[in-house]
Amino acid sequence: QVQLVESGGGLVQAGGSLRLSCTASGNIFSINVMGWYRQAPGKQRDLVAKITHTGFKTYGNSMKDRFTISRDNAENTVYLQMNSLKPEDTAVYYCNYLVYGQSSWGQGTQVTVSS
Repeated sequence: QVQLVESGGGLVQAGGSLRLSCTASGNIFSINVMGWYRQAPGKQRDLVAKITHTGFKTYGNSMKDRFTISRDNAENTVYLQMNSLKPEDTAVYYCNYLVYGQSSWGQGTQVTVSS
């Protein structure tokens, strides 16, 4: 079992920046994919970005311009740097850990962008 602890969410004005962090603990495998998804009220959960243990990155639609994902394998931590935030970025952001087809989720961290 894997536990994910997220931090870094909050309230920010449009145009501002936030950095989310997620640390995995428990039964960690070195070969994995860690990433971020987000879910706004009444909408489905969408991919923001994910990164493999080798550093290969995948971004969701229209995410790459303002968001940057990175990770520290030694610390089992994934980061999401979010710049030029917009009100439409308001959502709960969830950390995801994927290994051998098994997915674990964090509890989510709220990001609210005011106009």
